[in-house]
Formats: sequence, C-alpha cells, structure tokens
Amino acid sequence: MDALELTSAANRNRSEIHALEKKSGVELTDCYQCGKCSAGCPVAFAMDKTPRQIIRLLQLGLLEEALASRTIWLCATCQTCVTRCPKEVDLPALMEAVRQAAKKKGIVAEKEINVFNDIFLQNVKAFGKSPEVILSALYNLRSGHLFQDIDSVPHLFLSGKAHVLPEKVKNTDAIKKIFAKCAEGGEHS
Repeated sequence: MDALELTSAANRNRSEIHALEKKSGVELTDCYQCGKCSAGCPVAFAMDKTPRQIIRLLQLGLLEEALASRTIWLCATCQTCVTRCPKEVDLPALMEAVRQAAKKKGIVAEKEINVFNDIFLQNVKAFGKSPEVILSALYNLRSGHLFQDIDSVPHLFLSGKAHVLPEKVKNTDAIKKIFAKCAEGGEHS
C-alpha cells in the first residue's frame, strides 16, 4: 500500500472541494463520521465506497478517489441518509455535485447511469417531463439494449399507460427558468 501525504492532497484540492461544498450547500466538517448514512443506505450493498467514506475522502482532500468512485453514480437520492444524519448533512446534494465534477473531468464510473441521466434531463427540458416511451426507446438505443423490456410494450399501449406522442407541460417558461438557474451553477447560499 502506498503512503499518502494528506497535507499536500488537501492543499492541492482545497479550492475544488470548497467549490463542491458551496455548490451542494454541505459543510464537510459537519460530518463526524457516525456512519448512520451508510447504515441506512438502501444502495450501499452495490457501492464500492460507503457514503460516509465519500465524505471522509473529501474531508482528507482525496478528491480524485471520490471522483473515481462508483458510489457517486449509484446514489439514489432517496434522502434516507439525510433523515438519519444527526447533523442533517445533505449527502445526496453532495453526491450530485461530486458526480457533476467527475463528469466535467471525463470520469464516468457508471456509463449506463450517465446515459440514462442525460436522456432523462433532455426529455424534461424538451417536454417538461420525461415520457416513458421516449426515455425507454432512447436509453435502449444509446445503451445498446435494443430489445430490453420489449415484451411489455404492447400491454402499455393497449392499456393506455404509454403514448407515442408525449404532451408538453403547459408552463414551458418555468421549465426554461429552472434549467437556466441550474446552468448558472444553482449554488446554495
């Protein structure tokens, strides 16, 4: 195992980690590593690092390790961790900020989740919601899973639960404002 010199790692990544704190509204020093977030996380079994470990990596200045983790892509943003946290650390907001930073650097540990996320957001931007038919079709095409869920298609159309042509929401200006705010950075105050 290689030795780490934490002071230089913390100094090297200080501004990027501070930007993640600002963007997410999370003060990393609020976490005292009790582990309740990880103990309650319904997705922890699939993660390579627990949610608590992601925070610890950031506290120690080990940004690269946090960015390379599969965990940031697997977070379901279910809020269980925030509910259990005695300091109410908004871990899902932090995970999203770290995920965005990783994506900007071209570090995508879970490519299919990234594809799904991109398609979902494009749909919301275009329609104000994400129509399941378009989401499924585009995801299956872009991920290479061309015939995934094909057996459920007839039932969905015949029962009226799926529609080929999606309806747009009425207030598309509100959707544009939301995306504009996000594009500005959408940092917490």
